Amino acid sequence: MSVLATGERQTGLPRIGLPALAAGFLKMGLLGFGGVLPIARQVIVEERKWLSEREFAEVYGLCQALPGPNVVNASTMIGDRFAGVPGSVTCILSLLAAPVLILVGLGELYERWAGLASVNAGIGGMAIAAAGLVTGNGLKMLRRLRLSWRSLAVVATTFAAIGLLHWPLIPVVLAMSIVSFLAQGEARR
Repeated sequence: MSVLATGERQTGLPRIGLPALAAGFLKMGLLGFGGVLPIARQVIVEERKWLSEREFAEVYGLCQALPGPNVVNASTMIGDRFAGVPGSVTCILSLLAAPVLILVGLGELYERWAGLASVNAGIGGMAIAAAGLVTGNGLKMLRRLRLSWRSLAVVATTFAAIGLLHWPLIPVVLAMSIVSFLAQGEARR
């Protein structure tokens, strides 16, 4: 596990300036339709190279277990990592500014035209596209992480429990987090 996922401050990291953090997280907020995770991963790992694939997976995994929106939690951690508290505040505000303004505007439009069949069809299409984005991003992360067979078993079991058996999310995530933690400890012995 990287130092980032343990919550300890890393030394010797480049300080990414507040304008760069703001621009990156503003982009995520503007392009993250249906969920910010796919675009967040693209910006943080592929474009800006602020985190490695493994570091991103560790941060996101930790943020899954914390209360609140995952990407907002990740924004807090990443902002703090590179620019301290001002970085966290900058990342959160930049991530949320555009979506909040867009949501208020769309809410007004939806209130006016919600009864139209074409509007309802469009919303259904966006939901399908969002599901595809999340699925594709998850598969891309899995392919690049080169997981052990134990980790793949945790992934498959979690998917089956939530996706196929429709078990409740919170107990499954808690149970599989413990199983994953124990499996990683076993693998290191």
